[in-house]
Amino acid sequence: MLKRSAPFLLLGVLALNGCVRLGPDFQPPGEEWIKHWDSPALEQSSQRGPTPDIRQWWKVFADPVLDRLIAESDAHNTSLKIAGLRVMEARAQLGIAQAGLYPQQQQVSADSQYVNRRQSGGSNPQDSHFWQYGAGFDVGWELDFWGRFSRAIESSDASYFAAQANYEDALVLLRAQVADTYFSLRTLEARLRVARENASQQKRSFEITEKLFKSGQNAELDLQQAKTQYLGTLSTIPDLEDQFLRTRNALAVLIGQPPGALPQLAENAGLIPLVDRAVLQDVPATLLLRRPDVRAAELNVAAQSALIGVAQSDLYPSLSLFGSIVWSTNSLGSTPNSLDLIGGPSLRWNVFDHGQITNNVRVQDARLQQLIEAYRDLVRQAAREADDAASGLIKSLERERILGEASLAAQRSLVLASAQYREGYADFQRVLDAQRALLDQQDNYLIARSNAVSNVIALYKALGGGWYSGQPKVDQATRQQMEKRTDWGNLLEPAAAQPAFPLPQKVNEDE
Repeated sequence: MLKRSAPFLLLGVLALNGCVRLGPDFQPPGEEWIKHWDSPALEQSSQRGPTPDIRQWWKVFADPVLDRLIAESDAHNTSLKIAGLRVMEARAQLGIAQAGLYPQQQQVSADSQYVNRRQSGGSNPQDSHFWQYGAGFDVGWELDFWGRFSRAIESSDASYFAAQANYEDALVLLRAQVADTYFSLRTLEARLRVARENASQQKRSFEITEKLFKSGQNAELDLQQAKTQYLGTLSTIPDLEDQFLRTRNALAVLIGQPPGALPQLAENAGLIPLVDRAVLQDVPATLLLRRPDVRAAELNVAAQSALIGVAQSDLYPSLSLFGSIVWSTNSLGSTPNSLDLIGGPSLRWNVFDHGQITNNVRVQDARLQQLIEAYRDLVRQAAREADDAASGLIKSLERERILGEASLAAQRSLVLASAQYREGYADFQRVLDAQRALLDQQDNYLIARSNAVSNVIALYKALGGGWYSGQPKVDQATRQQMEKRTDWGNLLEPAAAQPAFPLPQKVNEDE
């Protein structure tokens, strides 16, 4: 009686263990310091306010041209499109993993064979020929007693949401790069204007000294010094023009256009307004944890944590249920048709693996620890970037104010030096020095201004600003192209951002 009941006892024990999911449950890899992190530089360089929303931080500059450029980059940038397609790839991978919960083998077979049999010798030699037909259906289902398939789904689910976070990170980087490139372009335009205005002024001085020299009223030294300074300033213009064209081409590629002229830039040729503080809706510590790359790193930890359970399930037996329905017949009238129904459990257990499975578990655990350390380092680097940008903004604004005053003083100095030279109270060298100082101070002022705005952009980027986009991750034209090649079902439709396996203490997303 005991022998007969042994298989049922085994099935009962395995069934009771059906709720077991091997491997560690996900634990957030964060550290205590980040929950309360702040810095004096961040406090000084930021303020709390409802507008502009940090997801659209570039609105702080109130520049419609910049708004349109960012909208164009959202729609046409190649790197962003690739990031969106990786989300679709991860979504399809999740579908593959979810299929593991269902019967893994579902096979229908059918065959038809012609048989020509010749028997010779013996007491009853004969020849026969006939058709033989058969059809069958096989099903095999490995039950998820140890959580192999549910852990695989958990891992793929986390990877899918990590791909979405990577897409949002691509948005953060793209928008910051577009804004920074756009302002660099405006700065180069201003530097070119300053260089051309100074070159024009120095040309007039050169022409005056040339006339005075030819009339014998001035020494050749004044002429050559004026010419040297004029040509030196003139020589900076081609380099600035080259930088302008390269920057314009870079901006064109960022917004998904070929290199060339950008007519929309003609609408606003002035400098972007100088912003002295970033407007935040939350504390810096929360914003850092909301950064898309930080969330992606946390989700990668979750995905790898689940893979340990997948590897550990190989240490235990796997139980499968299998069944077959086989029907066969032939064209000989004297033989009966047959219908076979076959089914039962199947137990497989790799008991002699020479440490291969155990070492695979160790490999997965080592990879998990690597990702945990990478996450912690990323959070520290994110805090460093925010603090560096905040302190950079403070110091660049100080320099901008000083250079602004120096530029005004240089302008006044040139006026006085020119007047004294005309009245004979100063030599021409004073005029040359004043012209040189004016060009240097004006150019340095524009560079300092550019650095200040770049630090504002860097601060918003460091805090994860600009991660949200309401547009679909795959644009309509790309979607139609993909659907012509492959049946995507509804996978290209926008999906609700809810993981199949919610992660404990996962940072909430402001969708």
